[in-house]
Amino acid sequence: MPVTTQQLIQWKQQGRAIAALTAWDYVIAQLIDAAGVDLILVGDSMAVVLGYETTLPITLDEMVYHAKSVRRGVKRALVVVDLPFLTYQESIAQAMHSAGRILKETGAQAVKLEGGYPAMVETIARLVQAGIPVMGHVGLTPQSVHQLGLRQQGKTEEQAERILNEAIALEQAGVFSIVLEHIPADLARQITEKLSIPTIGIGAGSYCDGQVLVTSDVLGLSAKQPPFAKTYTNLRETITQAVQDYTIEVRERKFP
Repeated sequence: MPVTTQQLIQWKQQGRAIAALTAWDYVIAQLIDAAGVDLILVGDSMAVVLGYETTLPITLDEMVYHAKSVRRGVKRALVVVDLPFLTYQESIAQAMHSAGRILKETGAQAVKLEGGYPAMVETIARLVQAGIPVMGHVGLTPQSVHQLGLRQQGKTEEQAERILNEAIALEQAGVFSIVLEHIPADLARQITEKLSIPTIGIGAGSYCDGQVLVTSDVLGLSAKQPPFAKTYTNLRETITQAVQDYTIEVRERKFP
């Protein structure tokens, strides 16, 4: 049976950990879905897969295009799509339009928005009221890279209190889950114990209700790994060797 947002909440209550990964096309989505992942995020981290240096340049049209491809490859996992930078921050109406496009055009079941400041909480509350499932995201928010950098957040008492309060406000606004990115494990534990909705950690320690990683990092496809990622295989090396072998055989007329 397909995974639902309510099922994720039930799993938290049952103490069942949630496994999440990102996807950017049909093939990757089909493979990780068949392998048993619970949640697939069509993240704006896909911008790096497409050759951008940050997540900021990717457009809503690009996210829609790739999310449609991902959704066609998924039978079981819950598909969540990031709203890209400046497609939801300007106004509630803009956010409603962007989120509506994602659900209507891609078949995804939910969207993810970054930030827990008051204006964003209000925006998310309106989306939820309109029937749009929303996943929150606090801690390191990559769309704020030029403001926050890529360093760990929540290290000071003031920062930690702010992130905790943002998470609480997002739950009250109606999000079904929250991504906690690159924050201290003790803070992630405090947030996880405080909330009745699941937390999905990325670089936030082992106390979260689930974990998410960028699939290109997991597969060893990324040229540069974040400090909290784990590489389970090295497809970059495997692919390079396979292509070199093919090229040599063609040039030596051993293939076909």
